[in-house]
Order: sequence, then structure tokens, then C-alpha cells
Amino acid sequence: MTQVDEKLEPILAEVLHRNAGEAEFHQAVREVFESLGRVVAKHPAYTDQALIERICEPERQIIFRVPWVDDSGQVQINRGFRVQFNSALGPYKGGIRFHPSVNLGIIKFLGFEQTFKNALTGLPIGGGKGGADFNPRGRSDGEVMRFCQSFMTELHRHIGEYIDVPAGDIGVGGREIGYMFGQYKRLTNRYEAGVLTGKGLVYGGSRARKEATGYGTVYFVERMLATRGADLEGKRVVVSGSGNVALYAMEKIIAYGGIVVACSDSSGYIVDENGVDLELVKMIKEVRRERISEYSRLKGTGAHYIENGSIWDVPCEVAIPSATQNELDGKDARTLVKNGVMAVSEGANMPCTPEAVQVFQAANVLFAPGKAANAGGVATSALEMQQNASRDSWSFERTEERLADIMRDIHDTCARTADEYGAPGNYVLGANIAGFVRVAEAMRALGVI
Repeated sequence: MTQVDEKLEPILAEVLHRNAGEAEFHQAVREVFESLGRVVAKHPAYTDQALIERICEPERQIIFRVPWVDDSGQVQINRGFRVQFNSALGPYKGGIRFHPSVNLGIIKFLGFEQTFKNALTGLPIGGGKGGADFNPRGRSDGEVMRFCQSFMTELHRHIGEYIDVPAGDIGVGGREIGYMFGQYKRLTNRYEAGVLTGKGLVYGGSRARKEATGYGTVYFVERMLATRGADLEGKRVVVSGSGNVALYAMEKIIAYGGIVVACSDSSGYIVDENGVDLELVKMIKEVRRERISEYSRLKGTGAHYIENGSIWDVPCEVAIPSATQNELDGKDARTLVKNGVMAVSEGANMPCTPEAVQVFQAANVLFAPGKAANAGGVATSALEMQQNASRDSWSFERTEERLADIMRDIHDTCARTADEYGAPGNYVLGANIAGFVRVAEAMRALGVI
């Protein structure tokens, strides 16, 4: 494990002590701290006025009860969260996740990561995250609507286009955003389009928003590969997951001439050596909402399904983990390296364990951390806010062009920062330092708040 600079060790120890039992949050904080030794050596002022401690402490943490009635008339209780982490650069911005695994530690980890991710976009947005331990899978539209309405009945007190602008995440797509926006409008008697992003096009959404995270991840990969005189043309690519990020990462990979040979869901993964039929996957996951195992049955020859195995056993040259945190561990990383992987880009938030990251870096594999590589989604959410504020609607082409520019700038900023701090090619260090410096400079300018 990379060592934390001795000047920062007491600060890290206090942060871990104050947030006991929050493993994912600890992991995210430690990863950033491991990059900051070079910064404080060059700029000692960043250790003044408890600046680093303040960056690690959320500005506000909201936990609330979400009661709702299921289709059988039974009252159900879930727990809702919103962590407003840092607003030095703009209103809090970050998604809402509905999944049984959601707890305060996970939301804090996501909000902490979001703060630096949003800073890397160069857009005026702070960091936040929210969610609930509700599982929309298997629930009727009516049950999902009633849950979303109850969730927003409490959340609406804490958000607004100049305060906090949530979006979607795992378990929260266009359906859920629509129900929450409708309830917000009903409760506030305001058509405040900029309060949520990821909205439908008919009521203030942005073109290219659903594609943005997946597309952006691939733009970053292309830019990374170019530093070694390579591109995606003809490359074998494995993409974990089959949700929004994975689907549109696959779409852009195919557009660049790459060959997606495997994708997955929580039950297992499919392998198609001839290249995954993306339209079939979209039909199974977006239209029918079925398991990925259906792919091999419907496709027939040339495709097979593996239950409960590791998708990272499939040989590839590019890997894009796009499912959930810590899905790719050290053993998986060693398998990928052995099979010839040359680039890994995190489509999800922190999908690679610290050990996996070290394996990739030691093997000189190009590695893009999520806070840089998957920033395209929140960047396009900020573009949606811009369109809402100006009562405008951009074309798909204009929005995608702006997204591509932002992702290229993020890549180049990370690469330039890594060079400046003596670690060429280390995108983890470059992303952490570039994001930290932007937030820290804003906080210093605003005084002790």
C-alpha cells in the first residue's frame, strides 16, 4: 500500500476515528491522502486553518425516514440520505442511489469522490450524494412512484437549483427522476427545472445525458491510448455491468471500432466472441428489464452465459468496470495483466480495490480513476442546468461535442498535473491533486467556513 506522508498521518487518523465503521469512506479518503504528500511539500499553506480536515468533513448530513405503502397495502419503511459534502465551487451536485446496500458510509464515500470529480470538470458545481436502502427491482411502477414521492416529501426541504441539484445513480433512472420531479413541483408550486438533472427531454432534460457517463469514459480511454500511439480500433474490450454506463460505453466503443466481448449483471456474465449485440442487450435490460442470461438464449450460436463467475477472466486489451464499488480485486487485476490488458478505465465509482490499482500501475497498465474517467455524466448534468437556466435546449451534436471537449480537458489536466508533481502517467495522482487544488483554492478564498 502507498504510504501517507507523515505530515498527513495525524489528520488521516483523526478522520478515520471520527467516521468509524465507514469502510468505503475510509478507502476513498486514504486514496486521496496518498496523493497529497507531494502537494503539501510544494504548498505547505494547504495544511493551515484545518483546510484538509474541513474538506474531509461534510457540510451537512441528512438522514430521514421514508414510509410508503406497497401494492398489498402494507406500510414499508426505508431510510433516506443526502450528504451535502462541499459547496466551495457551486451548489452541491451528485446522484441519488436506490439500492439495499446504501448506508451513510457509502453515501459519504460517493459524496467525497463527487467533490473532486466535479472540480475536475472545471464547471461551477460542488459535491454531494444521496440515496436510500430501497430496492426498485421487482417493484411495480405504482410502488416505485409512492416511494419516490415519500422520499421527495422530505428531500425537497434541502434542495434547489442554487442549493443542491440531485441526479440519478444506481436504481434511479428516468422513471424515478420523473416521479421525484413531479412531487417536488407539487410540494413547492414551482416549475424549477434546474433542481434535478437526468430529466426527460419533454420536461427540461438534456440530450446526450443518458449516454454521457459511458461515452465520457470511452473518450478518456481513447485519449489515454493515444499517449502510447494506440486506439480502440480492433481492440477486445470487456465492460462489466449492463446498466446505463455500461450500455453507452459499449455503444461508443463499437463506434470507435472496438469489439465488446463480454458484459454482465449481478447474476453472471455473457461472452460473445463475435462481439456483443448491443441492441439485443438494450432490449433485454432497458425494455424487458430481464437478466443478462437471456442474451445467450435469444442470441443462440456464438454466445454463452457464465453464472457467478468473474467477468475479468475473459481476455481483453481494454477493461471498463462499470457496475459497482470494489468489484475488481487484486486477483482479477493479476488475471487481466496476465491476459494482456493495456488500459483500464473506471466507469463506476471506485470499482477497483486499492490492491487492483497497485497491480495495474506496477504492470505499467494505463489506469483511469473513476473521479476522472466517469465525470462525463455530471459534466452533462451541469450542461443540463445551464440549458434550464437559459430556457434553452441544445442539439445532441452540440452537447456531445461539449462533453468530448470536457473529457479531453480532464484527461489533459490529470496528465499535466501528474507530470508537474513528478509522476508521469499516474492518472490517479493527477486526478486527486488537480481536483484537490481546485477545491482547496476556493475554500481558502472563502475564509474559514
